[in-house]
Amino acid sequence: MIVLTKRKQIQDLISSLKAQGKRIGFVPTMGALHEGHMSLVKEGLENNDILVVSVFVNPTQFDNAEDLEKYPRTLERDTALLSTVSKDIVIYAPSVDDIYQGKTEAEHFSFDGLEFEMEGQFRQGHFDGVGTIVKRLFEIVTPDNAYFGEKDFQQLAIIKKLVQKHNLPVAIVGCKIHRETNGLAMSSRNERLKPAYKKAAPFIYKTLKEAKEKFGTKSANKVVEWVENQFKENELLQLEYFVIADSETLKPIKRKSNKKAYRAFIAVYADDIRLIDNIALN
Repeated sequence: MIVLTKRKQIQDLISSLKAQGKRIGFVPTMGALHEGHMSLVKEGLENNDILVVSVFVNPTQFDNAEDLEKYPRTLERDTALLSTVSKDIVIYAPSVDDIYQGKTEAEHFSFDGLEFEMEGQFRQGHFDGVGTIVKRLFEIVTPDNAYFGEKDFQQLAIIKKLVQKHNLPVAIVGCKIHRETNGLAMSSRNERLKPAYKKAAPFIYKTLKEAKEKFGTKSANKVVEWVENQFKENELLQLEYFVIADSETLKPIKRKSNKKAYRAFIAVYADDIRLIDNIALN
């Protein structure tokens, strides 16, 4: 398993591989890898000759300094997990300085309004941080294909917009949400859930599935109201938002149309751990 920490090392290796006609896949991560990440890794390995997995906790996308500090950093364990999947994986685990070259600041981006919906309303500057790190990683790794999970559906839409607006030569592949057996969307944050909250958290996906069923016969407003009431009755889980939105524009629905695809998005606090999820409605 090759682990590289410097941008020049990864650039030299990629240049050499591309000169041999190799196709490069890329899975950017913040580490603390789990089976959800592995599903992206396996997808990437199937369609490329070499897969690069970056492990980097990006400071510019955190609006909460404590959250950044607490974010798990488990490179040794991540490396061991990846080595069980394939030897055709290169890990890029840079330092903050290697990425930001002494200036740890986010660039400012316009994503045609996608950045102002949902997560953008609750996490100021978050998507500027996401755009900054993804653009830099794409410029360093120069992959042919890059893989992102649909759990962060808004992020996926924003990365597609980033690639389009900046003419970046990489295909973005969205991969289905990988869930624990109880339905909870896999996330590195799940490890930090206290036992009672871990037991309660599957209620999020259960509620999403019921909301999908209700969306077939009820108005969006009625479904939103129902979900909000479900969480008012839940003693452990605190609803931050539940939004039914157009899958393309991410704008909240005003009136249903048979010509549009809709998705439900949710953010919930389980004690101090923030969990997000989403589901296609039609």
